[in-house]
Amino acid sequence: HADRVRVYLPLTLPRLGDLAASGRLEAADLAARTVTPALRRSYPDADDEELEYAALMTAAEDSLALVAAEDAPPRRVVVAADVPAESVVHSDDDETHVRLTRAVPLGDCSSVHVDDRAAEADVAAALVDPSGDAGATLDHEMLWYATQEIVDLLG
Repeated sequence: HADRVRVYLPLTLPRLGDLAASGRLEAADLAARTVTPALRRSYPDADDEELEYAALMTAAEDSLALVAAEDAPPRRVVVAADVPAESVVHSDDDETHVRLTRAVPLGDCSSVHVDDRAAEADVAAALVDPSGDAGATLDHEMLWYATQEIVDLLG
């Protein structure tokens, strides 16, 4: 997939439900994270897996902000997708931030990363003090789901 870029899309559980229902995420809503040349320069000794994890966790922080803004259930949600490279617009001032210029169909999504219910209290606590860092939420590894599992995950 040389012409495709792996991006991490911060969502909330209701937005994940919208994705499942509509089969797509609209570009207007999509600020994403990805491994950029700037991120590689910042962590010259990191391998691809470590860089991907850094982008994923930055998207998880973005998800936390969305949860707060939308008063959504207190669980971080990030969808990984492989999108056409030409639809990715890089930011000048951020190591991982990109904007997508077109919708992302569910078929381009490869996995969903969601907090376990056990993380809800720590996520809720992080929402109370948004000026602080994600704090205890970092103690929780997000669970991996295949996109085919979204309906079960939401049920």
